[in-house]
Amino acid sequence: MGSFFSKQVERRKSIHTQKKLLYDLKEKTSSNFPGSDYHSDNRKNWMSTLALEKLHVNQIIWPGTHDSATNKIGIPFISRPFARTQSMSIYNQLVTGTRVLDIRVQEDSRVCHGILVSYHVDVVINDVKKFLSETQSEIIILEIRTEFGHDDPPEFDKYLEDQLGEFLIHQDNSVFNKTVAELLPKRVICVWKPRKSAQPKHGSPLWSAGYLKDNWIDTDLPETKFESNMKYLSEQPGVTSRKYFYRVENTVTPQADNPVLCVKPVTNRIRPYARLFINESISRGYSDRLQIYSTDFIDEDFVDACIGLTNARIEGKL
Repeated sequence: MGSFFSKQVERRKSIHTQKKLLYDLKEKTSSNFPGSDYHSDNRKNWMSTLALEKLHVNQIIWPGTHDSATNKIGIPFISRPFARTQSMSIYNQLVTGTRVLDIRVQEDSRVCHGILVSYHVDVVINDVKKFLSETQSEIIILEIRTEFGHDDPPEFDKYLEDQLGEFLIHQDNSVFNKTVAELLPKRVICVWKPRKSAQPKHGSPLWSAGYLKDNWIDTDLPETKFESNMKYLSEQPGVTSRKYFYRVENTVTPQADNPVLCVKPVTNRIRPYARLFINESISRGYSDRLQIYSTDFIDEDFVDACIGLTNARIEGKL
């Protein structure tokens, strides 16, 4: 028992030290980066407010959400706080400016996170289609994967094609060099990541797993995650020379051996440093590598930072 409490004391010290490291770095670092003062008055249609004929797919800083469909997961006040990473519905996330969705499903096509379940994936698809019907020029990356430890929903690729067919941008490496204007009226890049079923092939309406990559590490230590994100980002080719999307997640994860297990207080250890990461990636020479940038509990400031940096790329300020 004594060793357990001793370990917990050391864990709390590590967390405090790492939070202070990020706080001190933020205090001594300029908060300005190209586009940092951008404020959108129309996040629902933010792509359409930019120059679509100049906005290449590989130039966009895509604001994304981590574990996007967890707003109603589990049982309220009992299991939900341990798995919910977003408080908004999919539709409201898209209206707020989110353009990359991370959806996990199980064999009965319900959204899940580990052993906890939520609504049927129809809810996600209907929210996406509602948003698409209300906008004209917004492109979405919809990543759907079978959750670890679960089987693939039967014929799920056919389901996605039936539901989203008219909007789907087909798997093709040339897409990365195209502008948003060239892709329209197609609007959805749908990445389907099954566990056992066959991966979508070149030319398919769906995209295979290798087209959306990340380097997730399982930690609740904010500076560890911050520097890991930076390290893995530094190892990527520039956006103009790669044919895949690369995601950085500004999140940390509750750990079973720590007394704080609810998602929000843990992920809030790193959330305030989203703009700091952008600034540091620029100052360290990696500004040409940042692409998908995701968070828990997305907000307008996070979206504005991504739009502002995207606009700076279009204007040649990076």
